[in-house]
Amino acid sequence: MTVETIKDALKTVRYPGFSRDIISFGLVKGIEIEQGGVRVKIEVQTRDASVPETIFRDCHSALDELPGIGTVTVDISVKDAPAAGSEAGVGKSSIPGVKHIIAVASGKGGVGKSTVAANLAVALANSGARVGLCDCDLYGPSVAMMFGVKERPLANDQDEIIPLEAHGIQLMSMGCLLDDDSPVIVRGPMATRYTQQFLRQVAWNQLDYLVLDLPPGTGDIQLTIVQTVAVDGAVIVTTPQEVALIDARKAVGMFAKVNVPILGLIENMAWFECDAGKRYMIFGDGGGVREAARLGVPLLGQIPLDLPTRSGGDEGQPVALKDPATNPISAAFHKLAQDVKAALAEP
Repeated sequence: MTVETIKDALKTVRYPGFSRDIISFGLVKGIEIEQGGVRVKIEVQTRDASVPETIFRDCHSALDELPGIGTVTVDISVKDAPAAGSEAGVGKSSIPGVKHIIAVASGKGGVGKSTVAANLAVALANSGARVGLCDCDLYGPSVAMMFGVKERPLANDQDEIIPLEAHGIQLMSMGCLLDDDSPVIVRGPMATRYTQQFLRQVAWNQLDYLVLDLPPGTGDIQLTIVQTVAVDGAVIVTTPQEVALIDARKAVGMFAKVNVPILGLIENMAWFECDAGKRYMIFGDGGGVREAARLGVPLLGQIPLDLPTRSGGDEGQPVALKDPATNPISAAFHKLAQDVKAALAEP
């Protein structure tokens, strides 16, 4: 029995709610091969009692059946995660020059998360706030196109990336660094590094809100973000269909495990309204309403399928730039911005 054998077995143990294992997260602090057995020391930071219990059980499942392992002892040290509003927790930004950090997330792709993030940023800026938008989807960045940005960012004397600006929003995206047809081909550790650079090495200039457009799912990048910065709250985007709602529940569960408040749910593509005024519930009727009630979180809005919204995203003109008094989709995004500000106790 060797330390490497133990590590290989522990690589099968996932952190609850994520696809990544406890070895790659650095939670295993020591492995001791003793006379007649093995002792594994693990350290986690959480306020969810089920997390260490699950890890303890899964570690034993992975190790107990190894030939010649002997007695397995799993010592888990649990550090309490910072409470909301504490110095290091939710409500206190750990990015210089940023007051509040808002994550826009979804359990699956294709639900319009980037559209919601872009228009939320525009609506917040329209309210008089200073706003930044960071595209954390390294593999499928879309923020540069949605804001019509084609130039490359520069660096300042501190080797920080100077964010680009469009429509009054400070922007950072992998799409600003690559050609349109250049794929990002990196493994998890490099994706983690790029994400940390976007958060820590961008010269955000005195922002009231930094909106993070997260990639779909509950993987490495999401956990890197919540472990790197104090996120004030998350907006979950879904469509009404059950396939999307299943994954939205997973996203809600992920943020609950890492002590990030859910600001509410957005039901996107809620219906399509034809020229005659008739509504067609293409993806189902009221799924977001029922799911918000089931999860006990606010329903922040229902956004219909809309051709101008789609074309605005393709042309670098988010629909929230339109007058909310005359455009109902823009009005819905402006209401979303006001609800988010209220949830963060901003006047």
